Amino acid sequence: MLRVLISRKGTQVDAQWAIHPQLKHDLLPDEWKEVTDLLAKVTDIVGNRFSEVLSNVEPVPPGHA
Repeated sequence: MLRVLISRKGTQVDAQWAIHPQLKHDLLPDEWKEVTDLLAKVTDIVGNRFSEVLSNVEPVPPGHA
């Protein structure tokens, strides 16, 4: 029903979240606000952590084809 997606392209990290449309429809406005606030925090935490880990990984040395 909820999904958090972390992706990366090179050193760029992107964090997104999604909620099932029916669940969104069933929530009251205050509940929806609470969910959006919490999921924004989750994506920030996970995205920042992913960026930290990625920055500590040694880059792949250039190779020969």
